Amino acid sequence: MTNTENFEQPLIELEDIHRTFVTCGGVEVHALRGVSLSIYPGEFLAIMGQSGSGKSTLMNVLGCLDRPTSGSYRFSGKNIKSFDADGLAWLRREAFGFVFQQYNLLSTATAEENVEVPAIYAGLPHTERRERASELLTKLGLGERMDHRPSQLSGGQQQRVSIARALMNGGKVILADEPTGALDSQSGKEVMALLEELARNGHTVILITHDADVAAHADRVIEFRDGEVLSDSGYKSTQESSTISRQVDLSNIEESNSLPAMISGFTEALQMGLRSLMANVFRTVLTLLGIVIGVASVVAMLAIGEGAQQDVLDRISSLGVNMLTISPQNRGRSGRRGGASATLTIEDAQLVPNNISNVEYVLPEIRSNGTVRFGNLDYQTTITGTGENLPEARGWPLAEGVFFTEADSEEYAPVAVLGQTVVQSLLPDGGTIIGQYILIKSIPFQVIGVLTSKGSSGFGGRDQDDIIYAPLKTVGLRLSGQTYLSSMTVAVEDTNLINETEAELTAFLIARHGTEDFRVFNSAELIENVSESQKTFTILLGSVAAISLLVGGIGVMNIMLVSVTERTREIGVRMATGARQRDILQQFLAEAIVVTAVGGILGVAIGIGAGQLISLLGTTVKFTPQPIILAFSCAAATGLIFGYAPARKAAKLDPVVALASD
Repeated sequence: MTNTENFEQPLIELEDIHRTFVTCGGVEVHALRGVSLSIYPGEFLAIMGQSGSGKSTLMNVLGCLDRPTSGSYRFSGKNIKSFDADGLAWLRREAFGFVFQQYNLLSTATAEENVEVPAIYAGLPHTERRERASELLTKLGLGERMDHRPSQLSGGQQQRVSIARALMNGGKVILADEPTGALDSQSGKEVMALLEELARNGHTVILITHDADVAAHADRVIEFRDGEVLSDSGYKSTQESSTISRQVDLSNIEESNSLPAMISGFTEALQMGLRSLMANVFRTVLTLLGIVIGVASVVAMLAIGEGAQQDVLDRISSLGVNMLTISPQNRGRSGRRGGASATLTIEDAQLVPNNISNVEYVLPEIRSNGTVRFGNLDYQTTITGTGENLPEARGWPLAEGVFFTEADSEEYAPVAVLGQTVVQSLLPDGGTIIGQYILIKSIPFQVIGVLTSKGSSGFGGRDQDDIIYAPLKTVGLRLSGQTYLSSMTVAVEDTNLINETEAELTAFLIARHGTEDFRVFNSAELIENVSESQKTFTILLGSVAAISLLVGGIGVMNIMLVSVTERTREIGVRMATGARQRDILQQFLAEAIVVTAVGGILGVAIGIGAGQLISLLGTTVKFTPQPIILAFSCAAATGLIFGYAPARKAAKLDPVVALASD
């Protein structure tokens, strides 16, 4: 039995430890039955027993991978019952080093990176980790194999990497579970020699084995059967010098919870996440695809929506954002020709500037359609009588010639200014028409000017250049035979007062006409209404595109859940080497965020490229920073939201169950 007369304080004390499992069928399995044991610093101890004896369960309890069902476990004088999950992780990281029968190395990492794992969770800077890992591997004869992956190493070399990993954070207590079980005899001898050397240097080595020859290397042998201690050769005190402190200081257990350590841990999680994703490129690409399509759709769709909105607003603005357009409203009275409503008069237009405040100018119009002849060519177009201030009011300069004057209108002068489409139709072979006479409804008019090209209005595709302008009274008397206006445009000086001006103008015309026989069209209100409608349209486009982003997020969650299932053993290894639940959570969240961030960047680039391609086809596209930032942020948030469930599942895994996974 254990030596209780020794004055040295035990490092590990077990008292009446029981561990009971309940199978899926409800059957209780008693793996440990009242085990009491004291292990002293620097001991080389072998726990020997056949398969099913409970020795592996005891190792899991000793290494804080599992908790006892009942009994007391004191480590360095402190009951581990008071330790939470992170506290146990700290203890595994700072006090224990595990050497597994199947090595349990990360297949995607090099030998050096495998050795570094415990130091990552300890918060050791990258340079120090690299130096420490290199030193340990060189010392164990693997200096030239540091950049090799486990599949490129022999069994003995892999076990030496496992030993180096166990020593990375000091490894005061080495737990070796059947360390020679998967090795040939020569490699087994080399591993046992390493463990003996570690014991001589002051490490506490606990060897789990079924082989009596292997157990014979230890200074103390405990035989185990049916979950109970069958025999114990007893503690043998040694006076040999050690190169390490035999006791474990538990006073700094909270140091790794500091902010710098947390920031460093997240940075490392991002790097590990990126390496993990690169290890399975095809799956990563498939996962990226959903996010890329979603983000690209959002960026392109919103750009198209913004472009459509801007296009409409620009076309309306080209007519003037400070305009009030008054048009007659048919109340049953009909004009003499064309059926135009006889409500607005030329006199109304002349009186408005002197009776309404905040008026910059008034532009009356009488419109009619007719046939124009030049030489032997006939052309059907719109003839509009208007005021002399049209070029300034509409921002429509002349390409050549002059515009008519107020005197031309008062004298009913038969002069005309043509739009570009009319000129091209009457002069298909080119040349100048200035000074020439044309017949409008069989009445000769002299062409005195040609307007610049204005293009389509965008409202029904009407060609604004397909028009002839003549003096207002000339058209009223000579062409349409009426003095009633088709419309009257009033430009206001201060757009902030446009609504007040509209009310004043409405009241003035009602007073003149005795009834409201007209309609007022407010361009500012139109712009506001169109803007709101286009915003709704843009939101609709964005919502449709966001559905694909949602589908991409579901894909991320699905792939991450599969990844957690496939990498269960890796999670167990990381937990055994000291990873806290938050470290595992961070790593898998980091992988999800990396996937969605990369997908977001690619999606933004593709979305912009698609938008540019669409713009080449004649569709107006407008890129603004907000939708791009929104799309990328949503992609990152998608990774965070949809990656949380798989990450949490990984973090909540039981280390023992995870290590036992195939």
